[in-house]
Amino acid sequence: MPVITTTFGKSFLQAESQTILDAAAQSGVALPYSCKTGRCSTCKCKVLQGESHANSDELGLTDAEKADGWVLSCVRTATTELTIEVEDLTDVILPKVQTQPARITSLEKLASDVLRVKFRLPPTSNFSYLPGQYIDVIGPGGVRRSYSVANAPAVDKQLELHVRAVEGGVMSGYWFEAAKINDLVRLNGPLGSFFLRPLQGLHLVFLATGTGIAPVKSMLEHLATSAGDDQPMSITVYWGGREPQDLYCDLTGLHPKLRYVPVLSRAGRDWRGVCGYVQDAMLSDVPDLGRTVVYACGSDAMIHSAQSKLTKAGLPAQHFYSDAFVCSASS
Repeated sequence: MPVITTTFGKSFLQAESQTILDAAAQSGVALPYSCKTGRCSTCKCKVLQGESHANSDELGLTDAEKADGWVLSCVRTATTELTIEVEDLTDVILPKVQTQPARITSLEKLASDVLRVKFRLPPTSNFSYLPGQYIDVIGPGGVRRSYSVANAPAVDKQLELHVRAVEGGVMSGYWFEAAKINDLVRLNGPLGSFFLRPLQGLHLVFLATGTGIAPVKSMLEHLATSAGDDQPMSITVYWGGREPQDLYCDLTGLHPKLRYVPVLSRAGRDWRGVCGYVQDAMLSDVPDLGRTVVYACGSDAMIHSAQSKLTKAGLPAQHFYSDAFVCSASS
């Protein structure tokens, strides 16, 4: 079994059939990840020494990144001993991943194609998560789909999800046509590494498209109730959609420092706000990129474009965090 060593001093063994990411998790070494399908770039790491092979296409990487030695740990398997450069999450206490039963407490349409679903966990549940993380909902017939939690951890143990309809989707059919109050489902999580890192001395920017606003809302709620010195100098949210109805919830008032910039890519003549795409709207504001950290959530097209444009403009590469919403054809 190859030994994989990280630049922050942790080593772990990988079985022949395992990915780098799965092997790390089995050994208790936390590496960043999100989609686990090779389509986003959250889990990327740089191979400094050794060989590996890709089990599927690494769509989340550019050709330039591949040429520079970057790989995606969720679809890569080491074939020799490996040394990788990757973000150090050693000091982050990640909540335990577990499966819990939950009952639906409310179903509310926020837009024609967006449903707010709230769940209650059992009174004895010890389920916890970091704002920004996601869960898998296991519904009828064992169908499993991933959704970001849209609220900060609450004492009433309620969870909020924003669910977008997918035409012909199996899980969408359940949510929008069959789900009812008190339905029992199972939740598996928390999952992913999209959560806030230290913010003191930094400008915090969120980029979101569609229901990518869900984890942003969770993080904003958390920041609003957090005490201590680890608060950003400023908070700006750029939320993008095609038309006004795509911006389906009110963000104002979530945090006293919040500046909210709605952005539409197909705005009508009566739209008085910003037109175009969120990453371009951010750059047009001439941000202090050297002291900015960006959290982007939504379509993988937006995330790839934002990462490329912002880092070229001066954003430190290590100050860009993302969570791509990768749609399943049968979601």
